[in-house]
Formats: sequence, C-alpha cells, structure tokens
Amino acid sequence: MTKARAARKLAQAAAFGGGGLGLIGATLYGVLTAEARYAKRVIGPMKAHPAKGDGLYGRYPGRPITLAMIGDSSAAGYGTSAPEETPGVLLACGLAELAQRPVRLVDVSRTGAKSIDLAGQVDNALLAGPHVAAILIGVNDVKAQVPPSTSVRLLDSAVRRLRAANCEVVVGTCPDLGVVRPIMPPLRQVARSWSQRLAAAQTISVVEAGGRTVSMGSLLSEAFRTNPSMWGPDNFHPSVTGYAAAAAALLPSVAASVGVGPESFVHPEPFRGEAVLPIAEAAVQAVRTAGTEVAAAKVAGHERGPRGRWAQLRHRRRHPEVEVERIDEDSPDATSPVPVGN
Repeated sequence: MTKARAARKLAQAAAFGGGGLGLIGATLYGVLTAEARYAKRVIGPMKAHPAKGDGLYGRYPGRPITLAMIGDSSAAGYGTSAPEETPGVLLACGLAELAQRPVRLVDVSRTGAKSIDLAGQVDNALLAGPHVAAILIGVNDVKAQVPPSTSVRLLDSAVRRLRAANCEVVVGTCPDLGVVRPIMPPLRQVARSWSQRLAAAQTISVVEAGGRTVSMGSLLSEAFRTNPSMWGPDNFHPSVTGYAAAAAALLPSVAASVGVGPESFVHPEPFRGEAVLPIAEAAVQAVRTAGTEVAAAKVAGHERGPRGRWAQLRHRRRHPEVEVERIDEDSPDATSPVPVGN
C-alpha cells in the first residue's frame, strides 16, 4: 500500500468511525505508546504551567482581529517563563504586524490536552468570536493510547465547528516524534513513521473540513535533531527558541487565511515546488517537505478530480522576527472585532 493510500484510508476510517489501528499496525502503535510511557518516566512530572498571554497586541489603528490558540503543551508553550515567549503571543504579534491592525489573542490551549479536549476548547474559543484559530494537538493522544482514527475524527469535528462559525483554521500537524531524545533507535524510526502517517491523515481530514495545515514535523525535525538549543530542559518539549520556530512556521499561513500580509497575494510558484495535487498525494508530500501548507484548491472550477479533492501545496516565506507589544485593552485601538478574511 502506498503512503498516500494509507493516509487516505486512515482519514476515511476517522470519517466513518473505524478503529484505525490496523491501518498503521497495532504492533507499531503499541510500541510507540510503550515508548511514550518510558519517555514520561524519564521526563518526570510537569513542574509548571505556562502563563497565559490573552490580550491585545499591536499598536495599530482599526478593529482587532481575534486569534484563538487551541491545543496541547505545544500550543500553550510548556516550559516558557513569560507570556511573550509562548506561541500564541508570538503569532498574535506577527499577525498584527502583517495586518497592520491590533490582534486580540484568546488562548484556550492547555498542557496535557488530548484530542478529546478539543470540543471544550472550541466551546471556549467560540465565545470570543474568533476570526482565525491555530491548532496544535495530537502528541498526548499517543500517551493515552487513543486510536489514530479517533484523534483525526475529533480534530475534524473541531475544524468543522470553527469553520461553521466563519473562523479560519490553521492546524500544525503531528510533529516528528522521531526527534524526541528519550526515544532511542530503532524505536525512533517507528515513531517517525507513525507520526508521518498521522500528519498525512490529519492533513486530508482538515482540508476536507475547510481548514488548512502546516507540516510541523518535516519543518522542525532537522533543526531539532541538530540544534540542542531547540529543546527545553526535559529534552521532550521545545525551548523558547523551538516555540519561536514553530510560531514562525505557522504565521504566514495564519495571515494568508485571513487575507493579510504579502504571502496572501503571491500566486503558487512551480519553481519552488508549489503545485495543485490530489489531496492524498499532497498530504504525503507535505510530510516530506519543510513547512508545507496544504489548503483546498480548484482545477478548472472543480473542487474534485478523479482521485478526490484538489489541494494546493505552498511553501510560504517566513516573516522576520517581530517585537512583542501588548497594549492596554482600554486604549482607543481596542474596539470590538469585525469580520475579516477572504
């Protein structure tokens, strides 16, 4: 079975309630969950929760864009010492600079969250009327032995609820668990294979639900493998530098989803490997290629071809590092949000 077919079958199993373990191999999944338990013992108990960075960012005129940060410790920024080091605040500041408008951050992420927690987080996020949501989720499902198809199905439901509320959605897919230092060879290769298949299935499901994805594992794996500064003290969670790298990967796609920033107006560039492909093939290529965005596309006015939905691969250019500036909610800029986007 090709990787594209395997990813498509896992996404289909999620859509129709299948178990999904047989698609990646129950033995492979069992080995990975056992290794996750071992890694948890090595890492030890959680020592502190990251500080929330909810608030208004960017001293610009106009009404705010509301950004919701949803997910687990990778979204919350476990191990950071200040709100301005968390992915949500970094994304909010970058989006404000690209949009030249203030951004209100609503961070509902939680360290230790699993896909089953997405529904509650989406409930809380929707109270703020978000224009765009960034989601990072999935690693804790491995520790809890949640079947991959269940993880994908719960993510699909979260994306559809947000899209039904006219909120754009950008999902950072499952990271490359093969770079986690407590996981040693040959199980490291097993972990890498598992996470790549899950990332591809997440991509198919998210794009079908109306969102877009950014491949986190393929972007960050080489940097995390070769640069110790990317890791926090537990050698499992990213450091402040690692979180900044993840936020930088998501920012161009978050901005493009609401139609702001120069990357929103750049057409696909074939010489950079950007193309329109069937969704399953696009998902597999995204796993392999650094920081690839996958979003729905049309060919000759049609959303689907003989091999399913069309999807567009994009390698969006990174935005320079931004300054973090939180502004007073009572300032004249802090007016109520209005719809933005394409």
